[in-house]
Amino acid sequence: MAVPAAIFASLNWDNSEVIRGWAIPTATDIAFALGVLSLFGNRIPASMKVFLTALAIIDDLGAVVIIAIFYTADLQLWALGGAAAVLGALFALNRTGVKMLLPYLVLGAVLWLMVLLSGVHATVAGVMLAMTIPIVRIRPRDREHAEGSPLHRLEHALATVVPFFIIPIFAGLANYVVPLMLGAPDMAFPRLNALSFWLLPIAGIIFLASFLAPGGAFDAGWTGYAPLAGGAPLGQTFFNIGVQFAGASSIAAALNFLVTIITMRAPGMNLWRMPLMVWAQLATSLLVVGATPFVAGAQFMTLFDRVLGMNFFNFLEGGDVISYQHIFWFYSHPAVYIMMLPGFGIISEIISTHSRKPVFGYRLMALALIGIVVLSYSVWAHHMFVSGMFSWLRVPIMISTMLIAVPTGIKVFSWLGTLFYGKIHTYSTSMLFALAFIVTFTIGGISGVMLGMIPIDIHVSDTYFIVAHIHFVLFGGSVFTIFAGLYHWFPKMTGRMYDEKLGRIHLWLTVVGTWMTFVPMHWVGMDGMPRRVADYAAQYGDWNLVVSVSAFLLGAAQLVFLYNMIVSWRFGPKAGPNPWRANSIEWQVSSPPPMYNFDEIPRVVGGPYEYGTPGARHAIMGDDEGAAVPEPKPTTVAAS
Repeated sequence: MAVPAAIFASLNWDNSEVIRGWAIPTATDIAFALGVLSLFGNRIPASMKVFLTALAIIDDLGAVVIIAIFYTADLQLWALGGAAAVLGALFALNRTGVKMLLPYLVLGAVLWLMVLLSGVHATVAGVMLAMTIPIVRIRPRDREHAEGSPLHRLEHALATVVPFFIIPIFAGLANYVVPLMLGAPDMAFPRLNALSFWLLPIAGIIFLASFLAPGGAFDAGWTGYAPLAGGAPLGQTFFNIGVQFAGASSIAAALNFLVTIITMRAPGMNLWRMPLMVWAQLATSLLVVGATPFVAGAQFMTLFDRVLGMNFFNFLEGGDVISYQHIFWFYSHPAVYIMMLPGFGIISEIISTHSRKPVFGYRLMALALIGIVVLSYSVWAHHMFVSGMFSWLRVPIMISTMLIAVPTGIKVFSWLGTLFYGKIHTYSTSMLFALAFIVTFTIGGISGVMLGMIPIDIHVSDTYFIVAHIHFVLFGGSVFTIFAGLYHWFPKMTGRMYDEKLGRIHLWLTVVGTWMTFVPMHWVGMDGMPRRVADYAAQYGDWNLVVSVSAFLLGAAQLVFLYNMIVSWRFGPKAGPNPWRANSIEWQVSSPPPMYNFDEIPRVVGGPYEYGTPGARHAIMGDDEGAAVPEPKPTTVAAS
């Protein structure tokens, strides 16, 4: 609480308002930790007591740092916050607790540092920045103080950090799971793999270092539209360069996945025996390799306009302003599917496993993934119906936007067909997240079909309806699937089981927070509330209050997840090799797997989803001679 409150309080108010705006959340954090400790006493684990106290301390000290950066207040104010946090911990814990607190504080400091060093933690940075937006949206503000403020630039940073670093989260999960599913000992190019990872810290550092540049951070929005970006502060150049490193990381990882999937499958694994998770990563990698160079080119052209005085997008000097949007969206709409397709593969694995049925329409599901790849390159211009592009291009783009809903709809019907008459096991949090994903993604996708229609798109263009649609679909389609995948493969990665009760609490808080945050945005958008404006009219205040409160609920829910993962990794019950009784290869080895995944390369003898087929096996491990899937015999019709 204190971190976003400190940002909010330190920007536009005098010293007394800073104290009130920051000290109240700080006191609330300390009171929360003290209250939990005193209320539950010995009824909660000592580790959770220490975790809560460390969380409050890290939050409050973070607020002190933010105030120190963004507000030139007296040194006594900063010292007051730090002292309050430390004293709160000393009163909350006994001597043993204080000793236990140190590792948690070290962990917290490392997490804050790693915000700059990896895709996962850069997304944590995005979440921290996201918690500042509900504060500024909780009531209308003075636009004169809102636009161009450091907080305004923080919002731009949030919108940039999260999309560029959701993709590496999927890549990291696939990095672990895909070689196991293929029966491969590792990725094809381990050093290229490492390079693709270490390019991300450089990108994250460049993005965040723009706040230290003269004139401030980049402020042309996450799209970096030209010619607006041409006159932006020096921080915009950091944005142009940071995108290059993030893009190079994505391309290197995608090439590695393509070579791994094509050349390193286990003996017997043809394309139609690959799990759908592998198919999804193959499709995603094709998109990344084909589309990412376009956004890199657009940013290079903008950089050359700024630094070398070129005029690619300067209309007065013969440049073409609209061409930036064409190039940018030719990448950025496929990027939506880059953030969605890996999740489709994750959901297919989970639903088949926990409904104990083969995937309904397996081959059509795989072809639908490739169909999305092909069609995704033909829908970019529906983002530009009101931008002044060629009017004759509108109708073809509308038709292609409608068509891309077909392969997506095939996947939804396939998941429902897999669930139909299945023995659905809802004891797993991963399965519950998968079901929540289907409902949320389907409803969010309906608004996407609406936006593909020219009249509706023109009516709601640049309103909060657009913001609501993309966030509702991406949060339900990407974040829900990330959580589902982490819960599903957590036993395999750690050798431990997580706490299912905490998993369910995390699920319901996340689902309720998501719906209450993003659904009202559709309504205020239809009423005309504009996006990309730092303030809003008072008539939208009530729903924005609901959105802000719900966003804090959504953010708080992730603390449950964080606690569950950390504690379960250390103290959770030991997991066997195959706690979900799944068929795919990764569940046939120990948890966690041995070095280089397998002692002997497995031999694939059947499909990965042959649930309910007696004697069916997906792969034979080592000297195990198991039974292969019997081939059906042709039916002979005797003459009468």
